[in-house]
Amino acid sequence: EVQLVESGGGLVQAGGSLRLSCAASGFTFDDYAIGWFRQAPRKGREFVARISGSGSSTSYADSVKGRFTISRDNAKNTVNLQMNSLKPEDTAVYYCAADPSSDNLLRANYWGQGTQVTVSS
Repeated sequence: EVQLVESGGGLVQAGGSLRLSCAASGFTFDDYAIGWFRQAPRKGREFVARISGSGSSTSYADSVKGRFTISRDNAKNTVNLQMNSLKPEDTAVYYCAADPSSDNLLRANYWGQGTQVTVSS
């Protein structure tokens, strides 16, 4: 059974940091790109960052570039999202997704249940 489990969300003040993790099981992890997405109340799901299966390629939304860093540990089947200099507009439920293609993550078959990140001003 494929599982993606996010953790690490919480409440933090503006300017603070959080580290989200996505733990994967049930598939060949390094064959899959992993993406982070977020959804704020009354808004659509938004791309945040993605990383290729090998970890050699990453990309970020302009809104988080320079503040967030995505990384993966294929030995532990985990992907992390280090979030620094957090802003109130980063408040959302954060989801990880897995797909063999980096270009197809928004339509990925595998999604986690999400973890809430709340940034207070």
